[in-house]
Amino acid sequence: MNQSPSAAANAATTAPRAAKGARFAEFRQAAIAIVAVLGGLIIWQVLSLNISPLFLPSPSDTWAAAIELAEDGTLAKSVVASLARIGSGWALGILIGVPLGILMGHFRIIREIFEPYIEFFRFVPPIAFITLAVIWLGPGEESKVALIFYATVFIIVVNMIAGVQAVSELRLRAAASLGASPLRTLLTVVVPSTVPFMITGARLAMGNSFLTVVSAEIVAAQDGLGALIWTARNYGRTEWVFVGIIILGLLGYTCDRLLRIFARTFLKRYSVTV
Repeated sequence: MNQSPSAAANAATTAPRAAKGARFAEFRQAAIAIVAVLGGLIIWQVLSLNISPLFLPSPSDTWAAAIELAEDGTLAKSVVASLARIGSGWALGILIGVPLGILMGHFRIIREIFEPYIEFFRFVPPIAFITLAVIWLGPGEESKVALIFYATVFIIVVNMIAGVQAVSELRLRAAASLGASPLRTLLTVVVPSTVPFMITGARLAMGNSFLTVVSAEIVAAQDGLGALIWTARNYGRTEWVFVGIIILGLLGYTCDRLLRIFARTFLKRYSVTV
């Protein structure tokens, strides 16, 4: 059915307006974020004028410390070490948590077997296992990656179980009526439906990874942002502590944005909203 001239003209007018409105919303959001950050820096500067640098270094002192750490290579080495541990533990948590969560959500017997362990250990913080991790796995990378894995896997599992149980019963019945086997139903109906929950779980797990890496590196690491913060404490370099905290926040923000971009770019067919 052909559109009338008036309908075509309205569509041609509406599309540019919508694009212009979207661009304006993005610009407004960016402008508000920039103003908020600048306002925070100003408040920080004002407060630092009346407080000892030992307790609150100024933005300029913190920037100078960041330059100092960057020039001698400490900052880059710390960032690379922490990101490698976070990436390894987080990826391992997804690799184990996604299929386990899907199986627990889809098969009742598997859920009944593993649920007591999931419900118990997900309330025990990773920091409680730091000593055991060092004893069992040594002070090397294995113990730190294991702690980050522990901090991520339960979040992934719980989100995947929720995603499986949220699948419409009508879709499952429709697949069965069309002759799909239980395995085919799992792969073609259940798994695609859980993708939004997978992305949400991955983002939450990423946050937990950053929280855990600092604790692990403070206890047993010679490099990394957590070790940098602990070293700064020992030498009374509060500005180094601020550098470590700010870098952690920026890295976490960047990783989360990259994950959201990935979801928007490659997972549109699953109608993921991030």
